[in-house]
Amino acid sequence: MASALEGTGVRSLAMAGPAVARDRSSARRANLGMVLRLLRDDGPRTRTRISEDTGLPKATVSNLTAELLDGGLIREGEAERDRGTVGRPGQTVEIDGTGVHGIGAEINVDYVSVLALDLKGQVTAEERVPFDVRAAGPDAVLDTMARLIARGVEHLRRDGGRVVGATLATPGTVDLATGTVTYASNIGWSEVPALSRLRERLGPTAPELHLENDAKLGALAEYVQASAADVRDLVHVTGQTGVGVGIIAGGQLLRGTGGYAGEVGHLQLVPSDQLCACGRRGCWETTIGRGALLRYAADPGDMVWDPMVDLERRLAELRDRAGAGDARTLDALRRIGDNLAPGIALLVDILNPRLVVLGGHFAYFGEYLLDSVTAQVRERVMAPNAGGCEIVLSRVGLTGTARGAALLALDAVYRDPVRAMNRG
Repeated sequence: MASALEGTGVRSLAMAGPAVARDRSSARRANLGMVLRLLRDDGPRTRTRISEDTGLPKATVSNLTAELLDGGLIREGEAERDRGTVGRPGQTVEIDGTGVHGIGAEINVDYVSVLALDLKGQVTAEERVPFDVRAAGPDAVLDTMARLIARGVEHLRRDGGRVVGATLATPGTVDLATGTVTYASNIGWSEVPALSRLRERLGPTAPELHLENDAKLGALAEYVQASAADVRDLVHVTGQTGVGVGIIAGGQLLRGTGGYAGEVGHLQLVPSDQLCACGRRGCWETTIGRGALLRYAADPGDMVWDPMVDLERRLAELRDRAGAGDARTLDALRRIGDNLAPGIALLVDILNPRLVVLGGHFAYFGEYLLDSVTAQVRERVMAPNAGGCEIVLSRVGLTGTARGAALLALDAVYRDPVRAMNRG
């Protein structure tokens, strides 16, 4: 089956699911998933084109599309004449996103949020609550998160939707097998069994729950955007209180042996004696993270420091100050850019990605950072023209992590459509 996909442009999300036994039932599930992923990645097409693109017999494609139509995962689209044919156009089929939803639930230093996407990637519910996560502690945070998820699920089910899963995104390192946040210095969590505690709070009607690191989920969200242009190698640098990196290499998410891949925020790349939340001094994130931005731009007591004020409002205030020519804010952004460039140059030298995507507050202040950082990286990188790497701003903004989390929840549908169609 893999050989049938070569050259077809079918791209899987950078997420790996469990192995499936090779029997007739699993082959059918795999074929359903293949058709669904093809429609997701390459858009509507006729059954004849699906047969050509997948290598499946036309009769098999007809049966598969009929099952997906009955299950509400696809719908009939516009008429289209197949390539190289004459006569009556064929009927296309396309993803039907209206009935199936995945939820992304993000725990950040400054807020907790939920965002739901339908199968077509459209936002169907969203809520963000300012929250001092470190001060509140895990139990209070998970109490609030459970309420937000429950509200989102209730809203979607009330409108006739099915929630196939929810992914919890947290900073730090996570154990996917046990659902444990093993160490997240910026929120003060260590060995917190987040999924089991969240499941207890949500009760027996909870959707299937997953756990993943926030930077890696941000990278997945960016990859879905970039893969439309056949970008297969991408580095996503988050601009949060902590600074993490999500790496997509050859279309696959790089986690590393223990899940630590991308923890570059604690490298000592720029001279600094600033104390980091990890207990060491001079970590890169102490010079480019949100704490550094606030420290450079404003005095404590300024509203931009207040974690109970919505983050977007605080960043908007700083952007307004920069737009008005405030010298201290502009100098703060210059310092962030100067400190950001050496780390990005190192990543480009080591990984040679096609894209480096700046997310979080880096994207929010992109007009003040992008040109300077790009010029400095090009000067530092050994390869000519930065090895073909382009530095760009995130197109999903502050919702990137939650969006990636929702996409991960939805990936279960593309791996096993039958399971999704059988749920009420």
